[in-house]
Amino acid sequence: MSESIAPQRHSPLHAVHEALGAAFTDFAGWQMPVRYSSDLAEHHAVRTAAGIFDISHMAEIAVDGPDAAAFLDAALAGRLSAMAPGKAKYSLVLDEHGGIVDDLIVYRMGDTSYLVVANASNRFAVVDALRERAAGVGGPAFAVEIDDRTEQIALIAVQGPASAAVLAATAGLTIEGLEALKYYAWGSGSFAGTDLMVARTGYTGEDGFELYAPVEHAAALWAALTAAGEPLGLVPCGLAARDTLRLEAGMPLYGHELGLSIQPVQAGLGRVVVTDKPAFVGRDAILAGPPEGAPVLVGLRAEGRRAARAEYPVFHGETLVGGVTSGALSPTLGYPIAMAFVSPEASALGTALELDVRGTRIPATVVALPFYSRS
Repeated sequence: MSESIAPQRHSPLHAVHEALGAAFTDFAGWQMPVRYSSDLAEHHAVRTAAGIFDISHMAEIAVDGPDAAAFLDAALAGRLSAMAPGKAKYSLVLDEHGGIVDDLIVYRMGDTSYLVVANASNRFAVVDALRERAAGVGGPAFAVEIDDRTEQIALIAVQGPASAAVLAATAGLTIEGLEALKYYAWGSGSFAGTDLMVARTGYTGEDGFELYAPVEHAAALWAALTAAGEPLGLVPCGLAARDTLRLEAGMPLYGHELGLSIQPVQAGLGRVVVTDKPAFVGRDAILAGPPEGAPVLVGLRAEGRRAARAEYPVFHGETLVGGVTSGALSPTLGYPIAMAFVSPEASALGTALELDVRGTRIPATVVALPFYSRS
């Protein structure tokens, strides 16, 4: 009896990436570009000029209705009702045990309208959780509609110090108040006669923008951005560069630093949870806190040039105290960095630890996150 194999999903820009000679990788069932030229070149372009990323695998979920603000306050960890239209907020979906179902960006589109952007790997988990909570499973019901619009929206990110200049120079692209647009805010724009949304958000630690456009205009928009950006140093970038950029910026990745077995406070995200709300999913567990001795997330700077990878053991003397969640030789800083969950007694800044890199112990020191911040 043969097993059914789920088909690979393609971004609306897949043919563009093929023409550019991209190498592809599977990411949450999507075939996405992992690199076009070299990981290092793409990484450095974002830090010094600009990079363009296809992130159309991300999930876009609209929440509309008279109860939208109250619903999201109850369904998510933050207080989304306090956010003004035109703004964005980082938030979390928690389960009843306080574990993290997903981390999100939530945009307030209007008084009764929001857009929730979830990770590709958790698209259906988030949609299901929102629909169940809207229907009153485990609590009151709310007058809202949950609409998964992922198939209709292409998402292109332009990241780096030259990103605003790239958008300003793009033929056919008009953005209201581009220069005045603040970090974690969004504005309206148009391209080739169609409306689009432009957010000053990103996942690289640099200034940047994310453009939400109808899928049928994705290729033309990519081409226009690329043409405008090439004289400014813009290059196409894949998931490998995106990963080292977010690691340097200390940004968590679901399945590595975040998961159902992890409470926000363990991952340094306790500030994201608003505990004085009257009710939200996971509140009781969050107030109780994780078990005594539960591991906490730390940053590690290692010696030498060998980088620890996810799941490599972390030792304090001869005692195993945790494991690496993400690690790389930092292209910007020139030394190995890692994030790891370790026991609380080994988490203080300056603590000397060791990373087991394929049988060799590499000295490392607990340092503050992020590893890199733009000036």
